[in-house]
Amino acid sequence: MLKDVTIGQYYPTGSVIHKLDPRTKILFTTAFVVMLFFLNNLWGYLATFVILATITLLSKIPVGYIIRGIKGLVLIIMLTVVLNLFMTPGTVVATLGPLTVTLEGLKVATYMALRLIFLVVGTSIMTLTTSPIDLTDGMEWCMRYIPFVRRYAHELAMMMSIALRFIPTLMEETERIMKAQKARGANFETGNIISRAKNLIPILIPLFISAFRRADELATAMEARCYRGGENRTRMKQLAFEFRDGASLVLMFVMIVGLYLTTWIQIPLLFPV
Repeated sequence: MLKDVTIGQYYPTGSVIHKLDPRTKILFTTAFVVMLFFLNNLWGYLATFVILATITLLSKIPVGYIIRGIKGLVLIIMLTVVLNLFMTPGTVVATLGPLTVTLEGLKVATYMALRLIFLVVGTSIMTLTTSPIDLTDGMEWCMRYIPFVRRYAHELAMMMSIALRFIPTLMEETERIMKAQKARGANFETGNIISRAKNLIPILIPLFISAFRRADELATAMEARCYRGGENRTRMKQLAFEFRDGASLVLMFVMIVGLYLTTWIQIPLLFPV
């Protein structure tokens, strides 16, 4: 399951999506995530699926690689579906002992599952098609226009970029520690929840130590190279909007408006609004 984490990884293919300015992809992803929380019917989620499928094909990233990122969230998605399915009051459609399934619960559970899946896929595509350096520069540019944040835009962008960059590294480190503990007789797959939580202690302690050691080594390396962020920092590659970025922003605006218009559709596809 640890190998299924795709957020923070970069998958170069040379596609038209990869060539877009990072600021364009950040703006689109932000607007896309915000728009997900306004969708209220399956027409909107169907349109979202078409948009994500089109972007995935244009990015030339294997579909199986995208699905890997969803597999790591299966447990969270199932928990969300179960909670909404049995805890939402409304018109009862089925009874399972003391639990009741309502039409409203079925609708909310479906929407929440689709929202989580699309959220992970959308953000994963941005990180898979953007190198860490470009992502840092793009986030720094965007945060310069946010009040109360612009003063620390560079530091915040660098921290977020480093965090994304080290997600795959920490996953590999966790898997290595788990294999080492299993070789010493540790068991992480049997027992109740409390015993499994206790078995994670031999993993968490060396993982934290390794993470702090990597952070210290990174800080030392940056200081040894006289790294200084801020206004006077120069970049080898300057960000510049091109024609394809302008066209993409216009297309992005059209898609976001189209998704918003789906919230006004009153024709039920599966569940009545």
